[in-house]
This record gives sequence, C-alpha cells and structure tokens, in this order.
Amino acid sequence: MQMEPVLGDVAENLRRAELLANEAGASGADWIVLPEFFSTGMGFTDRMADAALPVEGPALDLLRRLARRHNATVGGSFICRDADGHNRNAFFLVGPRGDVVGRHDKDIPTMWENCFYVGGDDDGVIDADEISVGAAVCWEFMRTRTAHRLRGRVDLIVGGSAWWSIPAWHPRSLTRRMEEDNARTAAGVASAMARVVGAPIVHAAHTGALECPLPWSPLTYRGWLQGGAVICDAEGVVLARRDRREGPGVVVADIEPGRSAPLDDIPAGFWFHDRGALSSFTWFYQRYHGKRWYRRHALGRPTAEVERA
Repeated sequence: MQMEPVLGDVAENLRRAELLANEAGASGADWIVLPEFFSTGMGFTDRMADAALPVEGPALDLLRRLARRHNATVGGSFICRDADGHNRNAFFLVGPRGDVVGRHDKDIPTMWENCFYVGGDDDGVIDADEISVGAAVCWEFMRTRTAHRLRGRVDLIVGGSAWWSIPAWHPRSLTRRMEEDNARTAAGVASAMARVVGAPIVHAAHTGALECPLPWSPLTYRGWLQGGAVICDAEGVVLARRDRREGPGVVVADIEPGRSAPLDDIPAGFWFHDRGALSSFTWFYQRYHGKRWYRRHALGRPTAEVERA
C-alpha cells in the first residue's frame, strides 16, 4: 500500500492506514504490508519525539485487527518504546489469527531519523507458517549486508519506506540532477534486492509533500516522499507499482513465495547503490546531530496517548 501521512499525528495516520489496508483486504490480498513509520510519517519535528508508541499499543492492535478481519498476514513498522526505555523502528509481522509471528528492528536510522530511535541488530528472518520471510526497511534496501543476511534464506521479502526527495536548492540544475538520481534509486531498490537475494518482494511506501526544519540549519526542508509501492518477483520484474503522483492507494499482484537462484552478485562494499555527494554528507552530519538530539530530547519522553480500539 501507499499512504500519505500527517507528520506526527498518530491517530490520523492509524485511521488512514486502516482505510488503505481494508482496501487491500477487500481486493483479496493474503499479505498486506504497511509502510515504514505508518503511525507517524517521518520528518524532523519536535512532534515526533512524543510519537513513540508502546509495543503493546494501538499500532500493533491495528495490525492484529487487520489480520483477523481479512484473514491475511499483515506487517508494518512504527516507532515503539521497548522495555529498556529506547525507541526502535520495529517491523512487526502478524499472522491471520492475530498472533505476532516475528519482529525486525531497522539496523541503522537514516539521517534525521537518528533523532527519534536507535538501531537494532537482528537478522530480519521470520518464520511465518511454512515460509521464511525477510524483513527490510527503507535504506536497508541500500545496504549490501541486508542482501547477505537474506540471500538463500527467505522465500519472500516484505518491508516499506519513507524515502524523501532532494530539495530544489540552488544551483537548481545541480539539485535537479541529484533528485533525478535519487528518484531512480528509490524506484529500483526493491527490484535490485530481489535479483541478488532470489526472492519476491512486497514493498510499501509513503507519498505526499513533506516540510519540516532542517537539523542544525536555519533552512526549511521542502520536498516530497518518493512513493513507489511495488510488488516484484524473484527476478526483479515489477508486477505492480504505484507512482508517487498517483497518491495514496494499493497495489495488488499474484506472487508465489519461494527461493530462486539469485540473478546478480551482491555488490562489493557497504552501499548497494551510490548515494550521491549531498546524501552522503547529510548522512554523516545528521547522524552525529541526531544521536545527541535523541539523548537530549526523545529518550525517556512519554509515549503517545492514543485511544486503543
């Protein structure tokens, strides 16, 4: 599914996610995948510091309710508060009976995400009935270690993204080319991962405009979320896709979970794709800023108060 979030508004985002998931379920989907941060969206705003949810709270309630309602396997990631007091970006997979069959914590927060949660270290392989499922979230599709941990071990990969654009700063000709490269990368990560792992992929996404302060800067970020909900087979062939310009909605396709011989080798190095100079710089400075900001402003804050259905 592809969702347009309201930044930091947990109740409204849960409502929107439920409507779209119901649309997917009504279309006969046996697997329903919600995007990364489906309860909050993602941007640099103080509101996000108060948006973490308890593990046993309204977001997981929603996944369970959807699974039972549609007799489907349902997954998605949200910022949750764990027993150790830290926030994590946790992808939960829930079976048709409403039982949690597995969890994967995103390994490294991306850029300003460092302000709101810490990374995990699990392998992201989840046993779901008779198939092994690999979980990957947003820029995990950019890292070769994701391919190494899933290659030859999973029959299906599920996950989602909240991938933002490069703003139209001056010089416009340069940032326009950077954004064109960024958009191509975002559009191709699922297919590329399928080819090196040898498993089909169901990938959810966010779409819509995004505006928020830029960390350690007087500037305001103004851009958009790349969208690109996609279903592809183990050869990376796209079976269904929703462009960001189509707005929120669902994509549905028939796929057969199973392991195939990978068509491509895993690239050398840490990154699967070239991030570009601006994204590389932003990755490092916002990671440094974000870790400090998280300790000072997000760690230990109360979880969001949202009525449980």
